[in-house]
Amino acid sequence: MALRYLSRMEENMTDKVIENNQVAVMGEIVSDFTFSHEIFGEGFYMVDISVDRLSESTDIIPVMVSERLIDVNEDYKGMKICITGQFRSYNRHEERKNKLVLSVFAREIEFVDEIGEGAKTNQIFLDGYICKAPIYRKTPLGREIADLLLAVNRPYGKSDYIPCICWGRNARFASNFEVGSRCAIWGRIQSREYMKKLSEEQLERRIAYEVSVSKLELVEEE
Repeated sequence: MALRYLSRMEENMTDKVIENNQVAVMGEIVSDFTFSHEIFGEGFYMVDISVDRLSESTDIIPVMVSERLIDVNEDYKGMKICITGQFRSYNRHEERKNKLVLSVFAREIEFVDEIGEGAKTNQIFLDGYICKAPIYRKTPLGREIADLLLAVNRPYGKSDYIPCICWGRNARFASNFEVGSRCAIWGRIQSREYMKKLSEEQLERRIAYEVSVSKLELVEEE
């Protein structure tokens, strides 16, 4: 009886937390599966998904998948897939400092024959807390931008730290957010290439991931 109660309590807590971090992406597999790590005998693998934007460009989004969801030894490149899950982060130590690594953690996957025109291929909802003062700026053409870092809670005291970028009136609104404020965000995951300077003569192409915000609001604590 006690074990059943604890199990139900754990499920309810997990479901509640999952509600604050929801991702749905649809796209084409463009890489092989590569081993990431193992937890309690369960292997997790990374795979890249190409997701179309409305602007006819694409985002390459890294997805972490359990070997229990899919045969990671098969070649799926070119196949279309729908993934629902969470956007997660962890710190990887490199070059004498920590680097924030982001990926979609897949909870459910489904292969599809095609992705319909106008389908919502990239959606994310986050409910978390502002953990750094917003950075507000303007482009040379006068476009307003604000960068946010959102801490989204997971079970057992863990959190994911998700960089978000706002534009226009959303940027102006977000620029006044205080550290510790609770914020709900809707948007999409986007990838952005940049050149990392390794030395005076050496540059390396890298990809950053962030949430492009389409809607946000402050949430009153209950």
